[in-house]
Amino acid sequence: MKVTLIQSDLRWNDPQANRDHLEQKMAVAEAADLFVLPEMFSTGFCTNPSGVAEPAEGDTFGWMQRMARQHDAAICGSVATQDQGKFYNRFYFVFPDGSYRSYDKHHLFTYGGEHKQYTAGQERVIVEFRGWRILVLVCYDLRFPVWSRNRGDYDLMLYVASWPTSRVEAWSALLRARAIENLCYVAGVNRVGDDPNCNYCGGTVLLDYFGQPIVEGIMGSEGVLCGEIDAVALEAYRSKFPALNDADAFVLK
Repeated sequence: MKVTLIQSDLRWNDPQANRDHLEQKMAVAEAADLFVLPEMFSTGFCTNPSGVAEPAEGDTFGWMQRMARQHDAAICGSVATQDQGKFYNRFYFVFPDGSYRSYDKHHLFTYGGEHKQYTAGQERVIVEFRGWRILVLVCYDLRFPVWSRNRGDYDLMLYVASWPTSRVEAWSALLRARAIENLCYVAGVNRVGDDPNCNYCGGTVLLDYFGQPIVEGIMGSEGVLCGEIDAVALEAYRSKFPALNDADAFVLK
C-alpha cells in the first residue's frame, strides 16, 4: 500500500485557506492509497474551540469526502468538531466512497489546556482498509503506550500531530519505540510553521517495523512524502520474531 504524508504549514483559524493549500499539495502528489494530514489541519491546534469548531460532518469533512473520491484514496486527519453540545478533537478516516470511521482523541493535552474545552474519546478505533488493519491516534496519545499496545489486531499505526519544536526529539524517539515494540509500520504526521503559542518543525516520518524510516520529511520545511508498506514482509517478520506472543496480558478499565 502506498501512503502519502503531508507535512504542511497551517494558517491560524482559516479552514478554507488550509483546505485550498492542502488540496494543491495533493494535486501534485503521486497516486497513493492513503493520504495523512496533520492534527486539526483546518485550523491549527486551537484549545478554545468556541466559534471555531465545525459541526460533525461539516465543511472540512465534506472536503475530505470530495478529495477521497477524486483521488480514489482514503484521506485522514483530525478536525476541531462540535457534536451534540460537546467539543472533540476528532480524527476522520474517510474512505474513497465517502463513508468513514472516526476517533475522538483519548489523551487530551492537559499541559496546553485542551482538557478544559474538549471531551476525551473512550473508544480505541481500528480501521480496515485495502487489506490493512490501521490503528488511528492523535498527538499526545503517542506518550501512552498501553493505549496503543498491539493486541495482534493492527498492522499500521497512524499519529497525526501538532507537536512543538521544543519537544520534537521526544516525538521522533517515541514513534520509533511504538514501531519496534508493536512490530508494525508507523506513520507520524506533524505540521510545520507557527501559531500564537508554538513553533513546529515537522518530523513527519513513515517507519518500518524495525523503527527505520521509509520516508521522512525535512525539518522545518513543508513536504509531500510517499512511501510503500509491505504486508507480506511484515507478516514474515512477525512469524520469524513473534515477540507479540510474549506480551503481558492486561485489561483497560
